[in-house]
Amino acid sequence: MLFNTYKPWKFAFSQETEELENVTEDSWGIIGVPFDSTSSYGSGSRFGPTTVREASYSFENYNISFENEINKNFYDFGNINVVYGNCKKTMLILEETIKGLVEANIKPIVIGGEHSLTSSPIKALSTKYNIENIVIIHLDAHMDIIDEYQGEKCSHATVMKRVHDLNPKEIIEIGIRSASLEEKEFVDSQDNITILTAKQTNENFESIENKINTLDSNVPIYLSIDIDVLDPLYAPNVGNPIPNGISPATIEKITEILANKNIVGFDLVEVATNKLVDLTSVTGSKIVYDFLSLIK
Repeated sequence: MLFNTYKPWKFAFSQETEELENVTEDSWGIIGVPFDSTSSYGSGSRFGPTTVREASYSFENYNISFENEINKNFYDFGNINVVYGNCKKTMLILEETIKGLVEANIKPIVIGGEHSLTSSPIKALSTKYNIENIVIIHLDAHMDIIDEYQGEKCSHATVMKRVHDLNPKEIIEIGIRSASLEEKEFVDSQDNITILTAKQTNENFESIENKINTLDSNVPIYLSIDIDVLDPLYAPNVGNPIPNGISPATIEKITEILANKNIVGFDLVEVATNKLVDLTSVTGSKIVYDFLSLIK
């Protein structure tokens, strides 16, 4: 082992081993998905796994906001081999990869890449947890629940419809401020989807806290954060920026509340920049860093 070196393609503070047989059970594993082939406005999220990881080296092991160190074992297993231009095949590769982690009792942290990826880890986790018991908490500017977008069912814009097709216990969407009429009518027709808009989140955070706290501590929760849930002031380089979003401080509070729940998987998606020392990638990296600081 060489001293005074580091690997910017691995998330800071991750354990050294990359072999599944050497990992500690009940730990977390990072997988990057450098895929953005269905991006419909701003492209570049294929660089997210690289820029988010590199930005993690700007943080200390001690998280002063929560007064603790990152002491949970976690590993960075690198990126999957994506098939550019083929969403379905890439998502199948990701699903098989996450199944390997689940079989080794490792919980997934997925860094995108575009939002189409979210259904794959949820499918993989359903081999361990009954999908009808899983609650999806989805932070986003968009509902992402249209059935088909630009002729495609596998898309960043359809991902929550694909998740809903799996029949989870509940989907809770937070920070929403953009939707089609088709999406609104579909959501209104369902009894297992809750929409909490950005306006509600900003003006009445207690409603968000109350909703999360209604969830039993044993219920398996999958957390998906599209970084465009943030106002573009904090994250300008995303696939589909929408004004009047929430703040990083609000995500920090939500993460702190969820730390007392049974989180079984997490993804951060849509960081769309190929530049280092970029505000969006640093902010995205901070979200992952806070998550790692808080999880039990």
